[in-house]
Amino acid sequence: METNLIIEGVKFMGLGMGTVFMFLLIMIGCMNLMAAIIDKFFPQPQTSVKSPTSAPKDNKKVVAAITAAIKHHRG
Repeated sequence: METNLIIEGVKFMGLGMGTVFMFLLIMIGCMNLMAAIIDKFFPQPQTSVKSPTSAPKDNKKVVAAITAAIKHHRG
C-alpha cells in the first residue's frame, strides 16, 4: 500500500483552504446581517450639510497658521 505524499498534501491543503474560505464567507454574511439589523434599529441621525456659500471667505488666519506650522517644522 503506497501513498503519494504529494497528493495527500494537496488534499489537506484543499480541505484547509476550503474550510477557511467557507468560514470567511459565513463571517462576512453574519457581519452584513448584523450591520443591517443595527442600522434598522439604531439609524444614524441626519446632520445638516452647510452650503459652500456659508464658508468664510477670509482664509488669512488659516494660511498664517499653516505657514507658522511649516516654519516650525522646518526648524
